[in-house]
Amino acid sequence: MKFCDECGSMMKSGAGEDHWVCDSCGNEIGRESDDSEWTTQSQVESEVVDVSDAEDKGLPTTTAQCPNCDNDRAYWYMQQIRSADESETRFFVCTECEHKWREDDH
Repeated sequence: MKFCDECGSMMKSGAGEDHWVCDSCGNEIGRESDDSEWTTQSQVESEVVDVSDAEDKGLPTTTAQCPNCDNDRAYWYMQQIRSADESETRFFVCTECEHKWREDDH
Protein backbone atom coordinates (compact mmCIF):
# COMPACT_ATOMS: atom_id res chain seq x y z
CA MET A 1 0.00 0.00 0.00
CA LYS A 2 1.31 3.41 -0.91
CA PHE A 3 0.10 6.85 0.16
CA CYS A 4 0.33 10.03 -1.88
CA ASP A 5 3.08 12.46 -0.83
CA GLU A 6 0.97 15.38 -2.11
CA CYS A 7 -2.43 14.81 -0.46
CA GLY A 8 -2.09 11.70 1.74
CA SER A 9 -4.71 9.63 -0.10
CA MET A 10 -4.17 5.95 -0.86
CA MET A 11 -2.60 5.37 -4.27
CA LYS A 12 -3.56 2.66 -6.78
CA SER A 13 -1.66 0.80 -9.48
CA GLY A 14 -1.47 2.68 -12.74
CA ALA A 15 -1.81 1.23 -16.23
CA GLY A 16 0.81 -1.45 -16.77
CA GLU A 17 1.32 -1.56 -13.01
CA ASP A 18 4.73 0.16 -13.30
CA HIS A 19 3.67 3.25 -11.35
CA TRP A 20 1.32 4.48 -8.62
CA VAL A 21 -1.56 6.91 -9.31
CA CYS A 22 -3.48 8.98 -6.76
CA ASP A 23 -7.23 9.10 -7.49
CA SER A 24 -7.65 12.28 -5.46
CA CYS A 25 -5.01 14.62 -6.90
CA GLY A 26 -3.63 12.69 -9.90
CA ASN A 27 -0.07 12.52 -8.57
CA GLU A 28 1.95 9.71 -10.22
CA ILE A 29 5.16 8.10 -8.99
CA GLY A 30 7.23 5.16 -10.23
CA ARG A 31 6.95 1.83 -8.50
CA GLU A 32 9.97 0.50 -6.63
CA SER A 33 11.12 -3.10 -7.12
CA ASP A 34 10.20 -4.13 -3.55
CA ASP A 35 6.62 -2.77 -3.93
CA SER A 36 5.39 -5.85 -5.81
CA GLU A 37 4.90 -8.05 -2.75
CA TRP A 38 2.52 -5.50 -1.23
CA THR A 39 0.42 -4.87 -4.32
CA THR A 40 -0.37 -8.29 -5.67
CA GLN A 41 -3.97 -9.28 -5.45
CA SER A 42 -4.97 -12.89 -5.06
CA GLN A 43 -8.14 -14.35 -6.42
CA VAL A 44 -10.12 -16.01 -3.66
CA GLU A 45 -13.05 -18.15 -4.58
CA SER A 46 -16.00 -17.02 -2.58
CA GLU A 47 -19.14 -18.91 -1.86
CA VAL A 48 -22.46 -17.11 -1.68
CA VAL A 49 -24.14 -17.85 1.62
CA ASP A 50 -27.84 -17.14 1.98
CA VAL A 51 -28.36 -15.34 5.28
CA SER A 52 -31.71 -13.76 4.46
CA ASP A 53 -33.47 -15.71 7.20
CA ALA A 54 -30.69 -15.41 9.77
CA GLU A 55 -31.87 -13.90 13.03
CA ASP A 56 -28.55 -12.37 14.12
CA LYS A 57 -28.12 -8.86 12.72
CA GLY A 58 -24.61 -8.49 14.11
CA LEU A 59 -25.89 -5.95 16.64
CA PRO A 60 -25.83 -6.32 20.41
CA THR A 61 -29.07 -7.25 22.14
CA THR A 62 -30.56 -5.99 25.37
CA THR A 63 -33.68 -6.29 27.46
CA ALA A 64 -36.18 -3.78 26.08
CA GLN A 65 -39.97 -3.96 25.84
CA CYS A 66 -41.21 -3.69 22.25
CA PRO A 67 -44.16 -1.26 22.05
CA ASN A 68 -45.56 -3.22 19.10
CA CYS A 69 -45.56 -6.88 20.24
CA ASP A 70 -44.41 -6.80 23.91
CA ASN A 71 -41.32 -8.91 23.16
CA ASP A 72 -38.62 -8.28 25.78
CA ARG A 73 -35.47 -8.50 23.58
CA ALA A 74 -34.19 -5.97 21.06
CA TYR A 75 -31.11 -5.21 19.01
CA TRP A 76 -29.72 -1.74 19.70
CA TYR A 77 -27.34 0.77 18.14
CA MET A 78 -26.38 4.41 18.65
CA GLN A 79 -26.52 7.08 15.96
CA GLN A 80 -25.74 10.80 15.89
CA ILE A 81 -28.83 12.45 14.40
CA ARG A 82 -28.61 15.96 15.83
CA SER A 83 -25.73 18.40 16.03
CA ALA A 84 -22.37 17.12 17.22
CA ASP A 85 -22.61 18.83 20.60
CA GLU A 86 -25.71 16.83 21.57
CA SER A 87 -25.84 13.22 22.70
CA GLU A 88 -26.42 10.28 20.36
CA THR A 89 -29.81 8.62 19.99
CA ARG A 90 -30.22 4.97 20.91
CA PHE A 91 -32.28 2.93 18.44
CA PHE A 92 -33.91 -0.42 19.19
CA VAL A 93 -35.10 -3.11 16.75
CA CYS A 94 -37.36 -5.86 18.10
CA THR A 95 -35.89 -9.37 17.70
CA GLU A 96 -39.39 -10.76 16.96
CA CYS A 97 -41.37 -8.32 14.82
CA GLU A 98 -38.47 -6.01 13.76
CA HIS A 99 -40.36 -2.92 14.92
CA LYS A 100 -37.93 0.00 15.27
CA TRP A 101 -38.11 2.71 17.94
CA ARG A 102 -35.74 5.13 19.58
CA GLU A 103 -34.86 6.33 23.04
CA ASP A 104 -33.27 9.75 23.34
CA ASP A 105 -30.63 10.27 26.02
CA HIS A 106 -31.50 13.34 28.07
